[in-house]
Amino acid sequence: MSNLISRDDFIMNLGSHEESVSESLLKLIDEKIIERIWEKDYTVWNEDPTEISNRLGWLDSPEEAIQHLDEIDRFVNEVRKDGFTHALLLGMGGSSLAPEVLRLTFGVRDGYLDLRVLDSTDSGAVLEYERNLDPAKTLYIVSTKSGGTVETLSFMKYFYRMVLVKLGTEEVGKHFIAITDPGSGLESMAQELNFRKIFLNNPNIGGRYSALSLFGLVPAALIGINTSNLIDRVMKMVAESQLTGENISNNTAAELGIILAELANNGVDKVTFILSDEIKHFGTWVEQLIAESTGKDGKGVLPVESELFMEPETYSRDRLFIYIRIKNDNELNNQVKELIEKDFPVVEIILHDIYDLGSEFFRWEMATVIAGWRMNIQPFDQPNVESAKIIVRKMVSVYQEKGELPELKHTLEEENIKVYGLTTAKKLEDVLPDFLKLLKPGIDNYFGRSYVSIQAFVNPDEHTIKAFEVLRTKIQNKYNVVVTVGYGPRFLHSTGQLHKGDAGKGLFIQIFSDKSEDAPIPDETTSESSSISFGVLIKAQSLGDRQALIDNKRNVIRFEISENVAEDLKKITEAL
Repeated sequence: MSNLISRDDFIMNLGSHEESVSESLLKLIDEKIIERIWEKDYTVWNEDPTEISNRLGWLDSPEEAIQHLDEIDRFVNEVRKDGFTHALLLGMGGSSLAPEVLRLTFGVRDGYLDLRVLDSTDSGAVLEYERNLDPAKTLYIVSTKSGGTVETLSFMKYFYRMVLVKLGTEEVGKHFIAITDPGSGLESMAQELNFRKIFLNNPNIGGRYSALSLFGLVPAALIGINTSNLIDRVMKMVAESQLTGENISNNTAAELGIILAELANNGVDKVTFILSDEIKHFGTWVEQLIAESTGKDGKGVLPVESELFMEPETYSRDRLFIYIRIKNDNELNNQVKELIEKDFPVVEIILHDIYDLGSEFFRWEMATVIAGWRMNIQPFDQPNVESAKIIVRKMVSVYQEKGELPELKHTLEEENIKVYGLTTAKKLEDVLPDFLKLLKPGIDNYFGRSYVSIQAFVNPDEHTIKAFEVLRTKIQNKYNVVVTVGYGPRFLHSTGQLHKGDAGKGLFIQIFSDKSEDAPIPDETTSESSSISFGVLIKAQSLGDRQALIDNKRNVIRFEISENVAEDLKKITEAL
């Protein structure tokens, strides 16, 4: 008997996959997986508790949040009273993605702080925030779980030094707060530098599961979100996520997790998000959650977000579609109906309004760890992210000693574009067609099918994003293949794990742009001396990731282009 019963707000169209999903749900019930997760039983995923038993605090985040709301509100009222109008969050990955999604979804309530997020080591991005934000009215949020994230600490040193010079020793500390774990390097640094406030988070929460902790709630309150309302919605999802047995059909997180895993196990491993315009930015957060949690041990679910919605004929059969829409937003219904009619698996999730994003954070966290169980994957570690960081640290150390990064030998140079790697092409127009010959169609045109990842180490401004969209769409249409775009270094803390840890089906197109104007990273917050710049750091990160991909036997081609990113991308696209 099938356990799958669609609800008005959670509608499943799984076609031939329904039986296997239903069987897996019965296994979930029989092995008491829901009960064991809530009991924080690490053996759900592995006999070894390492990086599991100390990563299950996210289950408590909603209840803990209630205890912190008054403290957060007092702090927000204090900074508003002191005349702050803007906030700049300095962070990476789990520390920055949820706040960015909330800011872009909810906007800024009148009288609250306009939050911006810096998670790019591109010197252009750093200088843009220095020039466009008035430090006298800006609150700088240094956000990192470990307290040692190189990008975040580099941002902190740069902006602390800038504010110190402009506003003086007595004022600088009032403009900085920290969100971190107890005992982290950042906590002691923030104490020494007299930060205005230090928020200490539950240390038993991994970064990508921290959206409903202080890492998400403090920025949410600063922009004027009613955090009490947000958490009320979450608590309903928490209760639903505890249901099992005969009530499993009302546990949509469990059903979703089983769907993700069961389809991936059967070759449908590209989960494509179709989102209402109001919540279109949610994809960047859930992308990290899924990719970094499942992309390891030669397995993985590849999230596909921010893709143009096209005709069903342009999609390969390795896709599961997730359609999340706001109630009464029916704009994309007919196009989604076409996908269902063409026998693509589709799950439709209907939200009451944007405050349901809170519950959506929790639903996807629970679904992802359940998918990890069913795929026999430990969802809380990120071994390949760490390996790439080691390579970058070595490159930076060599630079600081010798004053230069490793030099690659290019295979082609044309119109100020240099090409490195897997091609014997003699002309630019032949480079990508030659490289994309490596695409694999998969068994029965879907199981084990390749994907293409464009990795952009550039400042993602409006023109650049549009240019990458055109390139992405052209490759997808021409080769009928999934194409994703990630901006470095942020994707290194997100899809970077999956790129190196999955079954090796990706082809990687790396785009790097040097900047003529650089920004030095101070060696210390109070020092003028600098042994490395943001330009050097981002180049080291791009070269380090390239090497990590090669070490994991991935196929990579690299383009080094000029500062005219959109113009050079157009040349590459037209040559395809």
